[in-house]
Amino acid sequence: MEVICLEDEAFYALVDRVVARVKEKEGIKEDKWISPEEAMTKLRIKSKTTLQKLRDEGRIRYSQPESKFILYDSDSINDYLEKHSKETF
Repeated sequence: MEVICLEDEAFYALVDRVVARVKEKEGIKEDKWISPEEAMTKLRIKSKTTLQKLRDEGRIRYSQPESKFILYDSDSINDYLEKHSKETF
């Protein structure tokens, strides 16, 4: 039997790629509007205050159908991450 060891970051990156590949193959698209918890996971942040700051500054789109019910635009989050990505050398 062969054992493969991965660092945490590499493992989670691999899991994300596998999940994306399965979704692509099965034709599963992600939801347009996602919960605050999903948005925080996607942005890799742990603070609700940081999420609120991004929302308040207009960096990511959101919808507030009810007083205390907020959903975040998944495409907007992807655009935000892409905009702040750095090119490799």
